[in-house]
Amino acid sequence: MAAVDSFQFLYREVSRSCSPYLETLALVGALYTARRAIILLRDCCALLRVHFLPRMIPSKKLTQIFGDWAVVYGAAEPVAKAYAEELARHGISIIFVTKDHTSVRDTAASLSHSYGVETVVILADFSLDPAASKSIEEAMRGKDIGFLVNCVESLSPPQSLIEMPEQALLDFVNKNVAVATLMTRLVLPGMLERSRGAVVNISSGACSRPLPGRVTLTASTGYLDHFSRALHLEYGGKGIFVQSLIPFQIASSEQQPSSSSTPLSRQGWFIPKPEVYARHAISTLGVSNRTTGYWPHTLQYGLIRCIPEWIWVLGSRVLISSS
Repeated sequence: MAAVDSFQFLYREVSRSCSPYLETLALVGALYTARRAIILLRDCCALLRVHFLPRMIPSKKLTQIFGDWAVVYGAAEPVAKAYAEELARHGISIIFVTKDHTSVRDTAASLSHSYGVETVVILADFSLDPAASKSIEEAMRGKDIGFLVNCVESLSPPQSLIEMPEQALLDFVNKNVAVATLMTRLVLPGMLERSRGAVVNISSGACSRPLPGRVTLTASTGYLDHFSRALHLEYGGKGIFVQSLIPFQIASSEQQPSSSSTPLSRQGWFIPKPEVYARHAISTLGVSNRTTGYWPHTLQYGLIRCIPEWIWVLGSRVLISSS
């Protein structure tokens, strides 16, 4: 084997032999960079289309597009009350379905007084009365039901599955999975008959990644999210718009603080008031069938989705072990 006279000569020979491989790697790198740039551009365009353009471009009234009445289930949650108020602001009458009359009575009276819309409160406890749907059907009879809003009940503080009492676990899953599905089944026939309507399922960004101490919440919100997407696929071509809203943290309202919401002192850009969130979310109706409803939350969701699953799981385990 011939001796090498100098390092420069060896470097030139090695570079010459590796040149095709370097060019291939450079091409792969350029293609990957171009792909990521296209995805970023697409996401930016989607952000503008979903969250900004609908708020800048005037559109038809919601009553003309979907209908005159809305059925709201889970209105004890601050975000659901704020969403109902935003619908009332657009001239839509509200049917509240609740198992606790006192939780929405004042809200219903306030909406009627402030916006001149009709409000009806239906007491329905599906866990105690299997025939509770009859009173809902009676209340909807003869009305142009254009909206159904299902809102997931929050679960706080964090609890492991074995820490939850059996009855509380059954009630939570029943309300957020079974009853929300049943409510959709009750409202859909009338919407299909009129070939218009909107089903809005408000779950949580918890469905995007598993969270420690939130097993039932992530599972329930994941069900409602996938249920919404499947429902939109099945009925989207029949005039029914089905939207899955997956918000992240929302502050409690001043009128009704909630232990499941973030304290008022922590309100901020990424933690909006329910009223602010509802105003943004309403503008995405008919535009996107799956969205956070609030553009800072969309940025937050995008960042979370960039984290590989194994890193997320590892970080969660570290948090669990340190707590």
